[in-house]
Amino acid sequence: MAPRDHNDVIRSTRDTSGPDGALKMSQQHRQDPIETQADERPSAPTTAGRSALLGAMFLMATSAIGPGFITQTTNFTITLGAAFAFAIVASILVDIAVQMNVWRVIGVSGMRANELANKVAPGLGWGLAGLILLGGLVFNIGNIAGTGLGLNAMLGMEAQLGAVLSVLVAIGIFVSKRAGIALDRIVVVLGAVMILLTLYIALTSNPPVGAALKNSVLPDNIDFLAITTLIGGTVGGYITYAGAHRLLESGTTGPENAGKITKASVIGILVTGVMRVVLFLAILGVVAGGAALAKDNPAASAFQQAAGEFGLRAFGIIFWAAAITSVIGASYTTVSFLTTSKTPARTRQWVTVGFIAVCLGLFLALGKAPVQLLVFAGGFNGVILPLGFTVILWVAWRRRDLMREYAYPRWLLALGAIAWLLTLWLGWQSLSGLQALWNA
Repeated sequence: MAPRDHNDVIRSTRDTSGPDGALKMSQQHRQDPIETQADERPSAPTTAGRSALLGAMFLMATSAIGPGFITQTTNFTITLGAAFAFAIVASILVDIAVQMNVWRVIGVSGMRANELANKVAPGLGWGLAGLILLGGLVFNIGNIAGTGLGLNAMLGMEAQLGAVLSVLVAIGIFVSKRAGIALDRIVVVLGAVMILLTLYIALTSNPPVGAALKNSVLPDNIDFLAITTLIGGTVGGYITYAGAHRLLESGTTGPENAGKITKASVIGILVTGVMRVVLFLAILGVVAGGAALAKDNPAASAFQQAAGEFGLRAFGIIFWAAAITSVIGASYTTVSFLTTSKTPARTRQWVTVGFIAVCLGLFLALGKAPVQLLVFAGGFNGVILPLGFTVILWVAWRRRDLMREYAYPRWLLALGAIAWLLTLWLGWQSLSGLQALWNA
């Protein structure tokens, strides 16, 4: 076949508007096998796909960075001082081991955790979904309460009104025509806002960075309760699956994307870790300076001590952003367990709206987040982690058929097994706490 002139190729690709245009195009592709092969190669990720992948990373991170995250970090920093740095580093390492396995199994298989659980043992997925629903429902009441407190600190708005307005924002995201893109963008933007504002406060408070670095590897004391609490708060309950389930909608699935999936899971945990570190340093600087913090809201007090009135308003922004993104993450992930991949997108949207509305109604009826229920939900989070993670590791080890015949890395499975043993201990501790609360 004689070589074709470049201009002829251009003319032939343009001349497709007439009645014979489709035929001409078809003939061109038959005559040029190189172009045909190039067209059949996997296309580059779409903009929507990249947005969803980035959103998955930040959804996991911001779901973990809720009102409880801020309160825990503040209280442990006040109690442990610079030694808390070791607990942060240790928890991040365990979190990475857990999420690398969760994301890899869900991403390669292309199935949600509840769908995998039902494949392993019929009905197990719905049992897991029930636990997720209970924990997500109660924690969302706390998250909604947090949005009201955040707007109160930010603008002086009445807390219940702030909570109602925040819920309307969350509902608006889920009912929008491009709900997925809206979700991805808001969690990324608010995640960045939280980190940058907290970093500014950390620089203002002048923390003893040298002491923190030393204690990150050679701690003055090791507090195992702090480590396990951080792990449960970062990868416990629905948080474990928030990013991985959103990952499925990005299209980044299958064995060919295993490396990309693992990278995304690690970045998501590191985003959470960065926020934890800068918040720790911000509080540490104030505490090390000898300032007395208000007992009713030590985090807000620390921010105000560090940067005056601006610090208090910045705290309000951070607290609201942490709460609203946790409302979004808890709602999205809980509904992903109540539905399947075959459920129409519009149905999932309205179920999510209904879930948020129920949480708001309960918050308004109770007037505040119920402390005992929050403790119970925290205990269930500790139970959900080993149960769900057992399913993940079983699929990785024994159910290659569900993994599209993917040869799961042994080193990653071994790392997961070590983390799994720790989650069993966490689960036992949670059950003990639930029993004590029940008997109280």
